[in-house]
Amino acid sequence: MRPPGRRLRRWGFTMALLMFAAVCCAAPVGNAISAYVVLRTGAQHDGGIAEGGSAADIPPRMLAAYKKAVQQVGKYVPACRGMRWPVLAGITKVESNHAIGRSIAGNGDITPKIYGVLLNGSGAGGNTTVFPDTDHGRWDGTASGERAVGPFQFLPSTWEAIGKDGSGDNIADPHNADDAALGAAIYLCGKGRDLNRRPQLRTAIVQYNHSDTYVDNVLGWIDQYTQAAQDPGLKNVPGRVRTVLEAALAQRGVPYSWGGGNAQGPTRGICCSPSGKSGAYIRGFDCSGLSLYAYAKAGVRLPRTAAAQAGVGQRIPAGLGTGALKPGDLVFYAYAPGHDSTIYHVGLYAGSGRMINAARPGTVVRLDSVNAMSGYAGGARLL
Repeated sequence: MRPPGRRLRRWGFTMALLMFAAVCCAAPVGNAISAYVVLRTGAQHDGGIAEGGSAADIPPRMLAAYKKAVQQVGKYVPACRGMRWPVLAGITKVESNHAIGRSIAGNGDITPKIYGVLLNGSGAGGNTTVFPDTDHGRWDGTASGERAVGPFQFLPSTWEAIGKDGSGDNIADPHNADDAALGAAIYLCGKGRDLNRRPQLRTAIVQYNHSDTYVDNVLGWIDQYTQAAQDPGLKNVPGRVRTVLEAALAQRGVPYSWGGGNAQGPTRGICCSPSGKSGAYIRGFDCSGLSLYAYAKAGVRLPRTAAAQAGVGQRIPAGLGTGALKPGDLVFYAYAPGHDSTIYHVGLYAGSGRMINAARPGTVVRLDSVNAMSGYAGGARLL
């Protein structure tokens, strides 16, 4: 337990951060991290994203590798069914967090290389079994034993069996995003699984880790990414609400810019976000700038910040759950749900559990699951 004084000092720092974050759209935290953890740490996470069929935390080059692998896997496992990029993204989210923090070159090479713990039975990383060296250190950098490698964390012995060249350089390298994604697709497909069937998908994931907790974690990310990959149907959405959603959807791929966006469209933002990111040189939207713009298209004026927008229209209490939301509703997230002054983010609900989202610095406007953010704080219905 921390000494009380230290806890109070951390709380004071965190509250100062929260008050700043409520002014503009602050960097959100993924659904794998609870709002409680955010309150304790004040953590901010930045990560890239690609437009169109994307999700909150995938660097563009990694997403491209996943999609490329889906196109290539049929060459090696013709009988495989149901391979799609969210399956690969779910695995690598858990294994390496999409290699975020590494440099990913245009050809897919990842530096610095990603190595797991040495599997020498020491107990590090939960391993208690000795895995003798099989590659003389070619892939894992050591001849004293085995360790998992690359964004998909393959053992060298496994890579020897399933590794293929996905990048076109005639080398099958587990430290290359294209090669690793294709190897993972082949591995998961087995001799010809139908990954559209939940039991077969579960069996494929068990190959990575014989842990129900691990499998459930991966499946949760697959489900979230699957939602993000689908476009919403607006056929039955009323006219003015459809105007709002179409305006927001048309901005997919526009960069996030801290402080960016107004009623006329994307603008250069300001400096700086709590994580130190400036929008001054980026023409785009932050979260509240996007909602302000979209609603302006339907003749509705909104205040500039997420916390202020929560005071407009009919408030939808968080206690009713996300099932109470309707297309066009504003969706809010707070560091301390129930206290609107701590609201740090707003999205536009598109239906079917998804929202149009300008998430954080380093991302672009895209569709996300409403569960992609921590601290659901209800919604607001304006039309």
